[in-house]
Amino acid sequence: MRIGIDLGGTKIEGIALDDTGEELTRKRVDAPQGNYQNTLNAIVNLISDIESSTKNKGSIGIGIPGTISPQTGLVKNANSTWLIGQPLQIDLETLLKRTIRIENDANCFIVSEATDGAAKDAEIAFGVIIGTGTGGGIYIRGQSIIGANAIAGEWGHNPLPWPNPDELPGRECYCGKNGCIETWLSGPGFVKDHHSINKLISPTSAREIVLQAEEGNEYAQASLHRYTERLAKSLASIINVLDPDVIVLGGGMSNIAQLYTEVQARWSNYVFSDHVVTKLVPPKHGDSSGVRGAAWLWPQT
Repeated sequence: MRIGIDLGGTKIEGIALDDTGEELTRKRVDAPQGNYQNTLNAIVNLISDIESSTKNKGSIGIGIPGTISPQTGLVKNANSTWLIGQPLQIDLETLLKRTIRIENDANCFIVSEATDGAAKDAEIAFGVIIGTGTGGGIYIRGQSIIGANAIAGEWGHNPLPWPNPDELPGRECYCGKNGCIETWLSGPGFVKDHHSINKLISPTSAREIVLQAEEGNEYAQASLHRYTERLAKSLASIINVLDPDVIVLGGGMSNIAQLYTEVQARWSNYVFSDHVVTKLVPPKHGDSSGVRGAAWLWPQT
């Protein structure tokens, strides 16, 4: 049995798969905010609940919104900033009394989609997470690419390409830079853009803005238009480097149906080619891709 854990910004999801990849059970809990020890406890308790309900013990793979530094063994680059600098893998292995595998959540996402999802049989695939943060994962010829610095696919912390004058210098990012793609394309970034342009004070969720756009609200439609154009530019820069067969969108923002047609219609303006054959597709496994990919971090034996 394989257990996968997806440690998100607002929720922690766990899944158990049998040897054929069939789901045995799935559980979800709220993610503790701002507290490292509570996060450890929540993960351990979730694994315990899964093993109790299946009456079986499994391998454990965990996807996190960051990565483990090969140099220090500590978490780096996490938008759940309370994880940064913490020995997450060591602490969890101590509590669980077994070896675990941890990878970036976007890497887990594309492993899932390339194994038995929307990117199956693709020679080169890029997986995108646009939710609380903005991450990416690369899958080439049957292998997830980690990179020498364990940052392969981290497109969200490059600057927005081909910016307009009013997009400079860009918003501050938690990484210490300005104008990162994540500050524009994450769910919170989308909401901030809508609020700042329209001088709104009351909170509005990304889902509400999209619904307003569908109902004909011109301000929401304009915000969604800006978002789509920025996504097209940002993914074009990935195509210019990786030239993938397919790009799979994941995370909460990937549920906006019109992205799949409008982004592909616009990115040809920025891709260095006379024709773009790369496909932009939704995930076959939906919100389950990340947690399934975490389980698949352990190969079949």
